[in-house]
Amino acid sequence: TSDLGACHVHTVHLGGLRPATMYAYRVGDGVNWSEWFQFRTAAATDEPFTFIYFGDAQNALRSLWSRVIREANLRAPRASFMLHAGDLINSSNSDAEWGEWFGAGAWLNGSIPSVATPGNHEYGSIFKLDRHWRPQFAFPLNGPPGLEETAYWFDYQGARFVSLNSNERTEEQCEWLKGVLADPQRPKWTVLTFHHPIYSAAKDRDNSKLRELWRPIIEEYGVDLVLQGHDHAYARSGLGGPKNVAEGLRRQESNTVYVVSVSGPKQYSLAESWDVSRVASGVQLFQVIHVSPESIRYEARLATGKLYDAFKLEKSADGKSTLTEEIPEGDEQRH
Repeated sequence: TSDLGACHVHTVHLGGLRPATMYAYRVGDGVNWSEWFQFRTAAATDEPFTFIYFGDAQNALRSLWSRVIREANLRAPRASFMLHAGDLINSSNSDAEWGEWFGAGAWLNGSIPSVATPGNHEYGSIFKLDRHWRPQFAFPLNGPPGLEETAYWFDYQGARFVSLNSNERTEEQCEWLKGVLADPQRPKWTVLTFHHPIYSAAKDRDNSKLRELWRPIIEEYGVDLVLQGHDHAYARSGLGGPKNVAEGLRRQESNTVYVVSVSGPKQYSLAESWDVSRVASGVQLFQVIHVSPESIRYEARLATGKLYDAFKLEKSADGKSTLTEEIPEGDEQRH
C-alpha cells in the first residue's frame, strides 16, 4: 500500500540463460501486453564492458534529472548496467517520486539493469528503509542478514562489485566485507559503492566514523574504485586516495581512487579538505566507466555530455596500480 493507494509489484527470476546472448521479453496478463524489451546477458569470460555511475538524482527527477540519464545513454548506449550511489529520490515512501525516477529513465530501465545502494533519503525521518526498495528491485541476497538487497555483491566480466549500506549497522558489515574481498576467486578489479563518502566534498559533512571503520579494509584488500554520493558536489582523488583530512591526519598511499559525485540539480558548495585531482559544484554529472582486463578508463561528463574529468587505471601482475590523469583543459566549475 503506497501513499497513492494500492499497487502490485512482481519479481520474475529467469533461469537457464546463455552467456553473451540477447533476449527479448514483454510483460502482460495474457491479454494486455507491454512493448517488447531487449537485454543482453553477461559474457562468461572477462570481456571488456562499460557501466554508468550516477551520484544523487534525488530532486526534479522528471524535469531535470531525465536529461542526465538520457545523455548518459547516448554516450554509452551499450552500457552493461547503471550504478546509482543512493538518494535516488528525495522523500522516502513517495510513490510519485519513484514514478518520476523510473519515468526519467523510461525504456532504458527495461533493457539496462540498475545496481543501486540506498542513501539516507531512502530511509527518511523514521529511519526505516523505503518500502518500495525491495519490491521494486531484485538485488543479490548474499549480504549480511537483515541488510538484504542493500549490502550485496556480484561479479561481472572480470570485476567484483560490492554495495555497502552506509545508513545502518556499519560495524556489522566489516567482517562480511573482509570475507568478500579476501575471496581467492575475486577478479582482478574491485569496485565498491555506498552513499556516505569516506572523504567528503561539502562543508560539515565529514563521516569520520565510517572512514575509521571501512577505509582500512578498503585499502588493505586493494579496492580499485569507491563510488559515492551524498555531498551534492564532485570530488575525485588521485591514486592512493586523499592524503589530508580536516583533522590533519596523514595516511599511507594505496591503490584506491575515491569519487563523490552528483547527477541531480541539488548542489552544495565545495569544502574539500583533502588532496583532489578534480572538483566541481553547480553542475550535474554522470560517469562512464570502461572496464577491460588491461585497464579501467573513467570519464566524468556534464549533463551536456562534455568531458569534465578522466583518468586511466592500470594494474600490474603484482597488484601495483598506475593512474594516468587525462583531465581535459578548462577551468573547474565551482559555482
